[in-house]
Amino acid sequence: MSHYWRSRIVARACARAVMCVCAAALVAVNTAAQTPELRWGGDAEGGAPFVEADPADPTRVVGFEVDIAAMLAEDLNRTPRFIQTGFTTIDASVARGDFDIGLSGIEDSFARRTRLAVTVPYYRFREILTVRAADAPRYRALADLRGRRVATLGATLAFDLLTAAEKDYGVVVVPYEDDVHPYTDLAIGRVDAVLLDEVLAERGVRRHPGLTNQPTSVGVGYYVGILAPESIELRNQIDAILKQAMRDGRLEAIFRRWKMWNDDQRNLYARVTADESGSAPQTQGTAAQLSVWDATLRYLPSLLTAAVITLVLSVLSMALAIVVGVLIASGRVYGPAPVKALLTGWVELIRGTPLLLQLFVIYYGLATVVQLPAFLAALIGLGLNYGAYESEIYRSALESVPTGQLDAARTLGFSDRQTLMLIRGPQALRLALAPMTNDFVALLKDSSLVSLITVVELTKQTTIFASNIGTWFVPGMVCAALYLVLSLPVSHLARRLERTWKSGRESFSGEGAEGK
Repeated sequence: MSHYWRSRIVARACARAVMCVCAAALVAVNTAAQTPELRWGGDAEGGAPFVEADPADPTRVVGFEVDIAAMLAEDLNRTPRFIQTGFTTIDASVARGDFDIGLSGIEDSFARRTRLAVTVPYYRFREILTVRAADAPRYRALADLRGRRVATLGATLAFDLLTAAEKDYGVVVVPYEDDVHPYTDLAIGRVDAVLLDEVLAERGVRRHPGLTNQPTSVGVGYYVGILAPESIELRNQIDAILKQAMRDGRLEAIFRRWKMWNDDQRNLYARVTADESGSAPQTQGTAAQLSVWDATLRYLPSLLTAAVITLVLSVLSMALAIVVGVLIASGRVYGPAPVKALLTGWVELIRGTPLLLQLFVIYYGLATVVQLPAFLAALIGLGLNYGAYESEIYRSALESVPTGQLDAARTLGFSDRQTLMLIRGPQALRLALAPMTNDFVALLKDSSLVSLITVVELTKQTTIFASNIGTWFVPGMVCAALYLVLSLPVSHLARRLERTWKSGRESFSGEGAEGK
């Protein structure tokens, strides 16, 4: 056989091999494309043992919720895919279809069962009180904490229990946005106790050896999965998988792996597998069991109180911002070169970093040096942040005053201070009024960020209200109305001042023209 024909045979064999490989690859791709996903949502910020980034590989997550999601996906012949979402928005996200099921230590509640498809409970937990070890003998129960600050997570069973204790025992409820800082603040003395479920409490004590958990249970709750209300069929399939996993020991193996197994789960599983409904006892007397309007009337005093806190905080912060802004602007206009450079660097630092980061640094970062009360830390954070922006407005306004007027003032023997107070300052104030008004309205809205350092302002109280009744529409409308009530008078006052000053200038100009 000639070299030519041998080459042709080899070429054809290679071509057939390539075609086979390509065909196999296409089959694999099509198979993968046809394999549906089980999209499950959770919050990795919650950390272990729920969901956290794998320390060995931050691109993947680990935790008992991860294992449960993998088990569900396997039995459903799906591929699990984790979708990160904020803990407080999991309900809304699953309802709008962002993922198929929410799994992140989600508590069973009447509100969730009225608006979502909720699975059977797969873990029973106790709400327990955590205190400093030195306080353990005197703070054994909520009744012992009259007048004391007790931390928890907002819109949880623990929050509902503390709200009731606030009325019965006079405890001061301090809601947090996460489950880490309550224990940190307890360790350094900002709060006197923490009420959360035992999974979080055990983790908090491990991280802070000076804390201890009281053995008495304050309440009982259950972890469930949540699905969109129309996903009844998928929910039923998941319920069947969870019940079978309770019978064959797969759920027990998962919780033993994460050192969470106890006799409470054995009793729960026996009841759930014997009960076709698999329902868990509900907390009685919550706002979710009232009509929306009745719940609104019940929450309205709290919303009004939160609105007052928002207004007072915003007014005081704006006052601080004005003082800081005037000082910085004056220094940048009249100060020596080193002072100008230092103040310019400060303004760029504040404007170039997020307000939320600044609040965290002031409240948490400086805690080892000075423990500022939450309201004071919020006031300082907002005041310094907006002071940097105000300084740019004032500096621009000062520099916009015609130089001819400044030269005339110097010719008449005015000092720089007299020129600023009598000539330059009043004109700059007129120019800065409109931007100042806009900044105050913006500050009024940005004050919602201070809820992350435990100040319960209007937006935070609205979030708690909405979570408890299971809808955002009415709480959102009430919140928007209150913000309008707070901001519209400021805008009206600013417009009135502008008209008054404008008419005053026109009158002065007219008199000047007549004099000529």
